[in-house]
Amino acid sequence: MSFKFPLARLASLTFIVITLAACQTTNVTKDYTAFRESDPRSILIVPVVNNSVEVDAPDLFLSTLSRYIAERGYYVYPVNLVKNVMEEDGMGDANLAHEADPTRIGEIFGSDAILYVKIDGWKASYAIIAAEVSVELDYTLKDAHTGETLWSDHQTRVWAPQNQQMGHPLLTLIAAAVQAAVVKAAPDYIPLARQANYTAFNQPKTGIPAGPYNPKYQEDMSDF
Repeated sequence: MSFKFPLARLASLTFIVITLAACQTTNVTKDYTAFRESDPRSILIVPVVNNSVEVDAPDLFLSTLSRYIAERGYYVYPVNLVKNVMEEDGMGDANLAHEADPTRIGEIFGSDAILYVKIDGWKASYAIIAAEVSVELDYTLKDAHTGETLWSDHQTRVWAPQNQQMGHPLLTLIAAAVQAAVVKAAPDYIPLARQANYTAFNQPKTGIPAGPYNPKYQEDMSDF
């Protein structure tokens, strides 16, 4: 028995993403009392703490973050501007920024809330016919006037392309080998980071309520 498998089709398999969302499934809504009382309009993102071994992870992750907060209806301070100002103020190191008094940071920028993110995982592993890319992120939002925690979340995303079945054992094997080679050469964390951010901020009952620049502002009480 013979079969034909065009190279173009094989190449396209490289980009098939299977996301295994290690989600925190819960029926319990988070307590949004402090968030509603604070009613932030602007959010400042401080430098990201990197607990992974990938030195480029913080900058790559920051490039994915602002959009999802802005889409929820909040003004987001430009991350590069924040980074430069904090460096000038002696808080260029992410750990120092996370340990600093939130009210001090709030006074410097005039923000209503501060978002702290820790990268707990940002890794790629691969074998001859197997590969896995994963990100693990911890989010905490604090009131810039009081330092009180308003919201927190934890997200994990995993891409394991070898789990994609092509219907024919040999095709599956070939596709897995190609995808593993691509991961080894250039693992792509960005889609996973975007998925994690979207879920963290948009998921009903666990995300953040719509902000003042979103048409659903103060009309999404049933979702949060």
